[in-house]
This record gives sequence, C-alpha cells and structure tokens, in this order.
Amino acid sequence: MKPANVILPGATLGVLGGGQLGRMFALAARRMGYRVHVLSPDGDSPTGQVADIETQAAYDDLDAVARFARTVSVVTFEFENIPAAAAETAARFAPVRPAGSLLHTTQNRARERAFLAGAGLPVTPHALVRSPDELRSALDRLGVPAVLKTAAWGYDGKGQLRLDRAEDAPRAWESLRTDQAVLEAFIDFHSELSVIVARGLTGDIATYGPLANLHRNHILDITSIPAAIDPAIARDAVEIARTVAQVSDLVGILCVEYFLGKDGRLMINELAPRPHNSGHLTIDAHVTCQFEQQVRAVCGLPLGSPQLLRPAAMANLLGDLWQSGEPDWSAACAVPGVKLHLYGKRDPRPGRKMGHLTALATTTGEAVKLVKEAREALVREGAACQAEA
Repeated sequence: MKPANVILPGATLGVLGGGQLGRMFALAARRMGYRVHVLSPDGDSPTGQVADIETQAAYDDLDAVARFARTVSVVTFEFENIPAAAAETAARFAPVRPAGSLLHTTQNRARERAFLAGAGLPVTPHALVRSPDELRSALDRLGVPAVLKTAAWGYDGKGQLRLDRAEDAPRAWESLRTDQAVLEAFIDFHSELSVIVARGLTGDIATYGPLANLHRNHILDITSIPAAIDPAIARDAVEIARTVAQVSDLVGILCVEYFLGKDGRLMINELAPRPHNSGHLTIDAHVTCQFEQQVRAVCGLPLGSPQLLRPAAMANLLGDLWQSGEPDWSAACAVPGVKLHLYGKRDPRPGRKMGHLTALATTTGEAVKLVKEAREALVREGAACQAEA
C-alpha cells in the first residue's frame, strides 16, 4: 500500500550540505524527475552545481534554514555535522528524514555508543572520559594500546590519537582540547567492513554489503564487494544493520561500519546516517544505487532492488593526485571496466576527496586490480605529460 504522505516526482527535495554526497543524491533525484534545493555555507558547491536552487547560508542562520525548508517537500542531509537547531528549525516546515534525533545521536560518539550498547548491539570496548584522571582510570581498565577520540565532530581520523603508553595520557588529553572523549580498546582486526541499510516509511528495508574497506591515513582508500569473509559473518553483519535501522526508526539511509576481529567477532565502530563513501560503487555495481535508495526512502516510494550486478571495487581520488599536475583522465578511462566520477571541487588539497574510480569485473580481486591500475596511471601518465610540457 502506498503511504498517504508519499512525495511524488515533480516535488522539490531539500538537502542540507553541499558536498559530493549531496551531489550524487541530486543527480539521482533529478533522474527520477524531482527538483533539488540545497543549502550550504559555500557557493558553487558540488551539490549546488547540479541542483535547481542553491542557497548559500550558514547552518546556524536559522532564518535562512526556515526560508529554505518552506520551499521543499522533505529535507535530508548529506553529512552529519548539521547543528541540531538547524534540523529542528527545518522540521517546523517540512519532514526531516532521517530524523534530527538520529542525527543528534550519531554526532557524538558517547551518545552513539550508549545507544548501541543499550540496544544490545556489539560495540568496541570503550569508556567515556571527561578528565585526565578519568582517562588514566579508563586506561587501567582497557589497557594499551588504545585510541582516544573526541566525543564530537570527528571523521576521517580527525580528533583521535593512539596511546601506546599509559604515561602518554596527560599529553594526549591536552592535545585533543576537549572536555569529553571516548577511549576505545585498540582492536587487532582482520578487516574493516560496512553495511549500508535503507529503510522506507512503511518499514521496508534494503541492504548493501558487507563491503570490504581498506584505509590509508585514516581515510577510506579502496572498497570492494563481495567481501572475502565467512558467509555466516556476512549474514550477521547484515542482520545487525537491519536491527540498527529498526531500533533507530530510520527513514532514509545509514551506514554501519564494523571491525571484524581476528576471532570472528563483529564490533560496530561507527554509524553514519547518510550515504557513505564505501557505497559509491553502488552507482555502477547495483540495480539501485544508495543515492536513488535515499531518494526513494525519504519520499515514501517503494525501495529499489539492491542486487549486485557484478563484483566491483572503488578507489578514492584525493587531492594528492594533483601534486604533479592535472591527472591524465584519459589514462584512467582507457582501463577496461573503469568508471570515472569527479565531484566538481575546485581546490585539490592533499587528503581532500575529489572523486573516485569504480571497476566491475568477474571477481572482486580483478576489480581491485583494475581500479588500482587506473589510479596509478593517473599519476604516472599525468606526471609524464607535465614533464614533456
């Protein structure tokens, strides 16, 4: 049965946040006949370049947020560091999906860990710390090595430090410059995995994964699917993600990131209530990508098929690739089975996500080999072309 409040094509969808996740959401929405209005502090944002309307305003400009929300049928977001007041203001004029309450939970590692543990879901061993003395006590319980993370506003390795000695605690606490942090036991993991889950207004659920993730300098580097793990573990990862979606009353899309311990245990590392970097390959590798699924979910439409078409891999393209000049895009596009996705960002800073490559192949290993080959060709050929010039 169709929900009574379904939002049909032709309506305008609102996005808080102008990055690449919003860009890909907007592209999916426009394919389906929707209009898109984005609010972002930056002009000519990746999302704004493909949206119908771009409003440049700070997220704490609540008058601007209210004017924005009055023009749209639903509001969603493309990154989780949106102030709670902005989500609350938008919700006065249009439904916000996922809800601001879920956004509030996932913005803070302490709240997130408490939510997961309270639901009986597996999380990494941890302790909340609010002072150097609490940090020392937590280190006595959890041992070293351990990882100290700010409770709020951390991503891609920002706001965290590894502690290898208990005597490093005072220096580590001082360097984080925070009054609340989470200490986590260091996990000697077998692999890092993610499952992306979409849940619609009627409670229908679709999942992607598990996806296998390799990081470099705390930033996602390579994602591949299917992950080379025991099928029973794969089923457990999907079931945990479904449970997270249900207990959080998700409407939209969410990523559950895991550590898989060498003992076979799954532990949730993080939640992201939005499309996720590891799901970018779904654009080319699945019947319905994560971004179209987000559109369907927040609009109350039936979810699409998450079927995997072929084994696939994704490689991130960071601003570092521009250090030797403009990458040779022809070299990457010449690799069979490789797709190029660029985000329209003007400033290729080191560590900044500028785009990604996706490859489809007959096996996961072959797909990984292809995206690595294509990315290496960007640097090799780009440097060679600059030298000749």
